[in-house]
Amino acid sequence: MDRIRIRGGAPLNGLIPISGAKNAALPLMIASLLTADTLELGNVPRLADISSLLRIMSNFGVDHSIAGRRPGQSSETGQTIRLTAKNVIDTTAPYELVSTMRASFWVIAPLVARFGHAKVSMPGGCAIGTRPVDLLIMALAKLGAVIEIEAGYVVATAPKGLRGAEIDFPKVTVGGTHVALMAATLAQGTTVIRNAAREPEVVDLAECLIKMGAKIQGAGSSEIVIEGVTSLHGASHDVMPDRIETGTYAMAVAMTGGDLVLDNTRPDYLQAALDVLGQAGAEVTPTHGGIRIRRNGNGLQPVDVTTDPFPGFPTDLQAQFMALMTRANGTSRIRETIFENRFMHVQELARLGAQIRLDGDSAYVDGVPGLKGAPVMATDLRASVSLVIAGLVADGETTINRVYHLDRGFESLEAKLARCGALIERVRG
Repeated sequence: MDRIRIRGGAPLNGLIPISGAKNAALPLMIASLLTADTLELGNVPRLADISSLLRIMSNFGVDHSIAGRRPGQSSETGQTIRLTAKNVIDTTAPYELVSTMRASFWVIAPLVARFGHAKVSMPGGCAIGTRPVDLLIMALAKLGAVIEIEAGYVVATAPKGLRGAEIDFPKVTVGGTHVALMAATLAQGTTVIRNAAREPEVVDLAECLIKMGAKIQGAGSSEIVIEGVTSLHGASHDVMPDRIETGTYAMAVAMTGGDLVLDNTRPDYLQAALDVLGQAGAEVTPTHGGIRIRRNGNGLQPVDVTTDPFPGFPTDLQAQFMALMTRANGTSRIRETIFENRFMHVQELARLGAQIRLDGDSAYVDGVPGLKGAPVMATDLRASVSLVIAGLVADGETTINRVYHLDRGFESLEAKLARCGALIERVRG
């Protein structure tokens, strides 16, 4: 099993190209099931979760091809994937495939919308709380699907097709919004989604579906209206930049000091997080193609944050921000309102010398003068990268175990950081 080894103390200077967003690429790939034509997706990151979803899609009979490298492309440049769901031979997604990644459950929406039947295993793939799928199932039921639970599988049927409906989510759900959006494109009549997720990844999916012939209004607001169509066609679409990767590297340079340009990204995708970094003492400047983050000499100030759905502070940057606050001059409070059980990185940060107290949904972080390197263990995707951020400033050597979590969501992480001066390397297991 691979490990990441870091010697702390080096500032970060230079340029990091931001990859395509995993959280946008996955629903976009799933949307290819809505049409018999080819969907071409550019700027797709090279990640373990992308490969896992390709295996699931192949199991249905979806053909895919990955374009070869073009002039000017590197292993860090997004790849182009073409998906063709013309000859779908199976609408069952088995446990052994779905259990590796929760987002693969979303295949239930296009399958039942286009073919009238889907049998998908209840998901696994994440250690962060329960993350139930009840709201996703509720959305499909509202659209007229008959839902049955059989031996750990959700079976959805709609032999006469789905029907437009009003879907009122009791709480904001990104997965639920993705599912409702995809299913409603082929439903008969009008669908209204209220309390819809406003995340940029939802907008990216909607823009791709519109290119495929869907009639969608209001994506990016809390009310989305979809006029169903009888069929969708092929399209070409580039995956949006990864706002979580952007925020992660922004917090890394705020931690180490230095001057970093994050290229191929957009500040408006993570403005709440950038505002918090500014309050903590980093200098944040938009550039022509991205964001410049600088911190030279001045200490870090404690900032209180509460995670919220977009446009609030993202839960997927909570662990990274906690790592940053371990070196602040004072105490910060970090409140997690999206997921329970998302403080598993606390005990690993404590092994590096962090002083953190937990009280319900809040973590109180007392900044310390320095961290000390130690062996630590990744527990989930975002927690693992918080340990990288802490290791970049810890005295001595930090070794991070179980880095397969990192490979699920960060493309070429150690290469991107090393090129900007970090003393970081992968040790093959």
